[in-house]
Amino acid sequence: MLFPTIEFGIFFLIVFAVSWAVRGAPELRKFVLLGASYFFYGWWDWRFLGLLFLSTLINYLAGLAIAHTEREGLRKLIVGIAVTAGLSILGFFKYYGFFLTSLATLLETAGLERDLPFMQVILPVGISFFTFQGISYVVDVYRGHATAEKSLLNVMLYISFFPQLVAGPIVRAADFLPQLHRAPVLTRAHIGVGVVLILSGLAKKMVIANYLATELVDPVFFDPTAVSALDLLIGIYGYAVQIYCDFSGYSDIAIGVAALLGYRFLENFDQPYRASSLQDFWRRWHISLSTWLRDYLYVPLGGNRYGEAKTYRNLFLTMFLGGIWHGAAWTFVFWGTFHGAMLAVERYARKKLDEFAPSHSDPGGVMTAIGNGAQHVVGIVWTFHLVCFAWIFFRADSFSTAGSYLVGFGRWSEPSQYVTPFAVGLILLAMFFQFTPRNLGRWLAQLIQWLPSPVLGLLLGGGIWLIWTIAPEGVAPFIYFQF
Repeated sequence: MLFPTIEFGIFFLIVFAVSWAVRGAPELRKFVLLGASYFFYGWWDWRFLGLLFLSTLINYLAGLAIAHTEREGLRKLIVGIAVTAGLSILGFFKYYGFFLTSLATLLETAGLERDLPFMQVILPVGISFFTFQGISYVVDVYRGHATAEKSLLNVMLYISFFPQLVAGPIVRAADFLPQLHRAPVLTRAHIGVGVVLILSGLAKKMVIANYLATELVDPVFFDPTAVSALDLLIGIYGYAVQIYCDFSGYSDIAIGVAALLGYRFLENFDQPYRASSLQDFWRRWHISLSTWLRDYLYVPLGGNRYGEAKTYRNLFLTMFLGGIWHGAAWTFVFWGTFHGAMLAVERYARKKLDEFAPSHSDPGGVMTAIGNGAQHVVGIVWTFHLVCFAWIFFRADSFSTAGSYLVGFGRWSEPSQYVTPFAVGLILLAMFFQFTPRNLGRWLAQLIQWLPSPVLGLLLGGGIWLIWTIAPEGVAPFIYFQF
């Protein structure tokens, strides 16, 4: 079930009405939301409901076992078993075909062709997200950041809660589970945030992302050899905007829907294309994943605690595995490897630059301010184009397509086919909002939250109707559904 559809609209109206009608019975309300979440997931393919429950049960039992075990070695063993089980399930469904295909190619290259046990494996929607949430629950219980839940219902609702189930954001147990122990409240602030985020998310996805995909990005990436260098350049700018609007749009809707149900999710994007370094970019892009990788992979590997060489290694490994998480293809491996390598290079270059040219002796002077401002602007432009270069491999269906895309930048004499004022205008509009005050959405929510309820309802309904009217026909799946 996709967010921007009539089916979801009807579904959410029913869930909203019923869940608040039974707010006086908290346990019953949880059952309502759990049933709605399983219905939401089963709408895609009911056969994978058992997989969702199995993943939840493993982590629930592991949390209880950790809470009732005092021996440190045994506690670590339980964590290891739970994490291994979760990653094994994820690995089979997501990487079985990729592994066998790669192995077959390797054996063929070596002249050792074999019949391998190929079979068609369907990738369950959202498996990467609910697997990572389960792992975070077990690890947080072990670390003492979250209390082991005695209630299976609470853990099931935490992992399957429908707003974030299939494409995030990755919600931490320590942030969400305590909310299940409080009486649900729908405040004016919740309503203001919900309306603003739902409308902004729908506008990003249905208008900007969908138009750029159909009229620019998809045709350019379909055959990069058949278009001009200008098409390729604007095409990759268009994809940078498309994937941002597509994914941040989903996150906005998810956070807004959760707010209308009385729950708070942390923000998942913070104007990432205004970042002045790759490190800054990863503090702003898909924040729930980047902080997950930091807390559950980078830090356990040693972080920056054991010298520069190991810090570079840890950065590289973290982003390499982050690339694999995104998809079972060598292009995703390259994307993650590139980001990991450039993060290490950036860190090394910054350290050497600070040693060679320490801060100006007059840190409050006008020339220093001008120099810092110019450096900041250069950093934004440089970072954006590094990210765009990596997006080529993220979007391309193969290295061959990515190579053709890069080679095509030599065809500047050919006329453009897909660069239109409309497409360029959408890109510029989206980039403009990367540099507006970061609290703009919060200000708008505070501005409208005191409107009369009927007016708020008309605002939400009218906004959805307007977006639906100007959006292109059809409902494209969100990009991150495939991960």
